[in-house]
Amino acid sequence: MSMRTYLLGACACLALTPAALAQSDAAQPETDDVIVVTGSLGAFGATKSSAPILETARSVSVVTAEDFLARGALTLDNSLNYTAGVVGDTFGFSTRGDFFQVRGLDVPEYRDNLQALFGNYNNTRPHLYTVDQVEVLKGPASVLYGQGSPGGIVNLASKVAAPDLGQEVVLSYGTHDRLEIAGDFSATLIEDTLYARFVGVYRDADTQVDYVNDDAVSLAPSLTFTPNAQTEINLLVNYDERDGDTAHQFLPLTGTLNPGPNGERMSNSVYHGEPGFNRYDTESTSVTVIASHQLNEIFTLEGTARWRDSSSEYSQSWLAFAGAGVPRLDANGNGVRSWYDNPASSEQLAFDARVRGDFMTGALEHEVLVGVNYQDVELSSSRAFLRQGVLNAFNPVYSNGVPSMAELDSVRGTTESESEYWGFYAHDQISWNNWIANFGVRVDDVSNANNGVSQDVDATTIAAGLLYAFDNGLSPYVSYAESFEPQLGVDNVTGDALKPEEGEQVELGVKYQPTGSRSYVTLAYFDITQSNLPNPQGLPNAPSQQEGEASITGFEIEGVTVVELPVGDLKLNASASWLDAEDPDGDPFSSIPEEQASIWGEFSPTAMQDLRLGLGVRYLGDNESGSITTDGYTVADMMVGYDFENWSAMLNVRNVFDEEYYATCLARGDCFPGEERTVNLRVARRF
Repeated sequence: MSMRTYLLGACACLALTPAALAQSDAAQPETDDVIVVTGSLGAFGATKSSAPILETARSVSVVTAEDFLARGALTLDNSLNYTAGVVGDTFGFSTRGDFFQVRGLDVPEYRDNLQALFGNYNNTRPHLYTVDQVEVLKGPASVLYGQGSPGGIVNLASKVAAPDLGQEVVLSYGTHDRLEIAGDFSATLIEDTLYARFVGVYRDADTQVDYVNDDAVSLAPSLTFTPNAQTEINLLVNYDERDGDTAHQFLPLTGTLNPGPNGERMSNSVYHGEPGFNRYDTESTSVTVIASHQLNEIFTLEGTARWRDSSSEYSQSWLAFAGAGVPRLDANGNGVRSWYDNPASSEQLAFDARVRGDFMTGALEHEVLVGVNYQDVELSSSRAFLRQGVLNAFNPVYSNGVPSMAELDSVRGTTESESEYWGFYAHDQISWNNWIANFGVRVDDVSNANNGVSQDVDATTIAAGLLYAFDNGLSPYVSYAESFEPQLGVDNVTGDALKPEEGEQVELGVKYQPTGSRSYVTLAYFDITQSNLPNPQGLPNAPSQQEGEASITGFEIEGVTVVELPVGDLKLNASASWLDAEDPDGDPFSSIPEEQASIWGEFSPTAMQDLRLGLGVRYLGDNESGSITTDGYTVADMMVGYDFENWSAMLNVRNVFDEEYYATCLARGDCFPGEERTVNLRVARRF
């Protein structure tokens, strides 16, 4: 039996462990403080509802700060490595950003219900230390969030001020001289009324790629004002600055996936940039207000508003891509150099305001949400690109062909764009005995302008779901949801404006938590259709440009349980997913594995209750890009943690056996190395 088959089977069995333990867990007395080990959602979470995940007819995964710290996650995409249906490190080790994909698709990143990133390389990567939890809402989410991907959204919940949080100082050091100093400080300014919190991080770090550093400063002060029991207002400021270079070197297929001259292979640490020219520096400042006010026993006003200003300075050199069928390297391993320079910026003004109503109509219990969402985003970039000079891919000698600023300015083009939209939505979750139904509808008006070309799009989307909660903890459900994403441009065949890409999903699933237990499992089957895509090659004489249709079907299983053993407690988290995704030409989605699985276990021995031991295994199957197939990989992670008095220490090792692999290799001719083994020691003092 192969490692792949064993791991997939083991994950499926472990994810079903709650069912196997149902009898013993159910024998425990039912209490109000039973621990549900899956995290929880609030009014400003991914579903905009505090309804338990068990009562939500959608797939939702929550990764808490405790989870991603224990697993040694250093980035947002790292934090998603153990989540069913999510590929975190799609393009391997990265310093430019987080390139996660959900159910085979790119999805937008949100923070506290408002979109956080726009386009590519004009924003700053978030720091996990400023985040309480990461939430993944899978499948179309346009009813709640407007334009977006049918894959879903990833929402980050920020750390904000609150009473009795205490103080913390953290020092960590690890591989590649990665040094971080962090602090989380809270204070009560006015008893029962005003609270303050300051979260800050400083990092000085090299990386696994020569010459590439990844330095950062993240500051997140916040105030929480509670003038009475009905009102809470949170004011949060985020300042993020990152100085470094890009770890993505776009390594040629020759010398990586395929042997180079004389069978030579290049090191994954090789640097194909230019010292002194390359940089990837970003800066972002945002001000966010999160507020709620209970009007009466039925209605509550809620809202999030944000202003954000971001900028980036991105300059990089890499070995130029050649034309179809032409190798990027000559027989000696030399290639022509590409030079790219693109300062960019983004500015956002947005709010999401809603009224929540909790009331009864006869025997029906309602949670109604009626809201309005506004966003205005301005983007600018000044892009220059040229090719000159030569570099040897295996033994690079730098300084050849470096362009002057005048040469770059001579080929520079500037792009200015603005997107403004209004969305109006209503959603009702209705409970009757064991039945839970929901229905939502949204109307959006989107205006896009790009270098003087404008386009207006109106869209109406719906979502609905039905769940039945059996008394034994079993909850089968079915749901339907839609999405839309505007496309700027004109159909060259019809002369009309391009229609938005649209998505539809049908999901069938079951959730199960044995009564009184600390176990939980969810299974889901989904079928997504993405339409209005560019035409497949098989339709050369189509009546327009948008007959393309993609199909995505899949199955996910995810489970968490806590097993009480004679020698201690064992917490297990397991997931597995199978995906069949075909683009309009019937080919698999690029860079997306059909299979993935993970197991993470944490053990606390009875004899040493302050000791924690963690071990995890992650598997991602082969992925394809055109005719290129990238082998799958299996890596292991481990953790040793110990708490004593107000101190805690944690040693994390990711990719324990230093497995060398490529996350993906693309048909255009480049490969993306995975993350090498990293060792990180974290020491924290709470007071």
